[in-house]
Amino acid sequence: MRMSQLFLRTLRDAPTDADVDSLRLLSRAGYVRKVAAGFYSWLPLGSRVLRNVERIVREEMDAAGAQEVLLPIAQPLELWQQSGREQLYGPLMFRISDRKDAGYCLAPTAEELITATVRGEYSSYRDLPVNLYQIQWKYRDELRPRFGLLRSREFLMKDAYSFDTDAANLRKSYQLMYDAYHKVFERCALNFRPVRAQSGDIGGDVNHEFMAVANIGEDDFVWCKSCDYAANVEAAVRRSPEPVAPGSQPMSKIATPDKPGINAVAEHLGCAASELLKCLAFETEAGAIGLALVPGDREVNEYALKVALGGVAYEFLDDAAFARFPRLPKGYIGAHNQHIEIAVADPSVLARTSWVTGANEVDHHVTDAVVGRDFQPTVVAPIVVVASGDVCPECDGELSVDRGIEVGHVFQIGTKYSESLGATFTDENGEAHPMVMGCYGIGISRVVAAIVEEHHDEAGICWPAEISPYAVHLIALTGKGATSEEVRQAAVAIYDGLNSAGVSVVYDDRDVSPGVKFADADLLGVPVQLVVGAKGLARGVVERKLRKTGSRDELAIDAVLGQYIGEGAKSRG
Repeated sequence: MRMSQLFLRTLRDAPTDADVDSLRLLSRAGYVRKVAAGFYSWLPLGSRVLRNVERIVREEMDAAGAQEVLLPIAQPLELWQQSGREQLYGPLMFRISDRKDAGYCLAPTAEELITATVRGEYSSYRDLPVNLYQIQWKYRDELRPRFGLLRSREFLMKDAYSFDTDAANLRKSYQLMYDAYHKVFERCALNFRPVRAQSGDIGGDVNHEFMAVANIGEDDFVWCKSCDYAANVEAAVRRSPEPVAPGSQPMSKIATPDKPGINAVAEHLGCAASELLKCLAFETEAGAIGLALVPGDREVNEYALKVALGGVAYEFLDDAAFARFPRLPKGYIGAHNQHIEIAVADPSVLARTSWVTGANEVDHHVTDAVVGRDFQPTVVAPIVVVASGDVCPECDGELSVDRGIEVGHVFQIGTKYSESLGATFTDENGEAHPMVMGCYGIGISRVVAAIVEEHHDEAGICWPAEISPYAVHLIALTGKGATSEEVRQAAVAIYDGLNSAGVSVVYDDRDVSPGVKFADADLLGVPVQLVVGAKGLARGVVERKLRKTGSRDELAIDAVLGQYIGEGAKSRG
């Protein structure tokens, strides 16, 4: 493609609302343009990059035995009502009606529709297993779209769904997808880690997020420096400290006037925050009052607390709720409060001989509160948010907390959708059973943004070879002198030769200054730049620059094609 013909306008400055590097650079380089909050147009260069990611995903999905389908974006709301997820998605779902007032939604995901599709075609154990995938646009009405392509309202997604006869076969299908995801993200040159995760609205007991490491990532994840353990912060646990023998000192009350907070009490008593017992009051959906008990220097993992409660929904008490429970003095609640119905304690609560905690009386705390003597937890479960430096639950290694971008997610969802939507099969004895499902998603457009977040510098994007819109960026320094036509002819010969050899090339034939051409080449980020100039032409060479490293060398003009292909950097863009 000649740049004189390419639909492209680079920008000197990024849009004022470009809040992350990926959006800033993709906008400046003319890959995308914002249409409205959370909606973006993909211009020719961006479309080529998007297709390259799609190609990698398709190749790995096909190699793993999945078959591609294409489902409509508009889905009948009736399916979502049958599964019970219409209300769950609530305002996140774009809803539309046709002229007959039939309800539809713009697909935020496709579990319901794919289940109905398989239900209509397959009904025997002989039909299974089957794994179907699509690459299709998805829509979620995010309240505050941000981070450009990382949190948008319209995004391109690969979603796959496996259907098996039992849990054992589901695990086999799941492993195939898990392995395929590794290959996809390795080919996309992402620094990623698969982490154990919560299921969220999709459902299922076993699932993993694939996190691309990035400072601007929206999600924290935990990983071990010594083994393969990794989990997002919602699912992460640490090794529980060993219980210790309780103390023998009697519990005693002390005055802590106007000091309802952990740090204020610790400073007043001259002790560490870790010696105080944090007691967070909550109310379950059934109206029971409970406490979450953790050391004063740790935070409660709200998802882990819900798991410890057996999945029961709850809310921490706010000021209005505290007003309804005068026997729970805010800031001074103690673990020994007689009005508490449920007490969930982290195992670390059993690892101290005694605690400082609230006295259940305003302006007072108690010292030497002993677990088992002065207060008794109803449930002991890991409910603290894991922090860097904690001990790995699977080895003696040290855990670290980093930020990442979720680029993929795989789930073993079981029979949640097949039961509600009636997707059954008959076994060898003619008995009907619900199909056992897995769900596997990759955010195609989000992968593009994650790649830019990892592969860029101050000058612009540095595309990995398989993702780049072109393999070579050819620059002709024609100038105004007598040799300008010779330079142009040499550049055209190289351009034609590379194209004939199947090497994708963008040729900067514009009548602009060398400085503009070099700046745009770095901004666009094609892996290899070839520069044809009068001085090099006189010596029979062109200059080659590798965008990622900035290293330069010279190639003989008559050997450019062979040497370039020998580098193995050919793009299929």
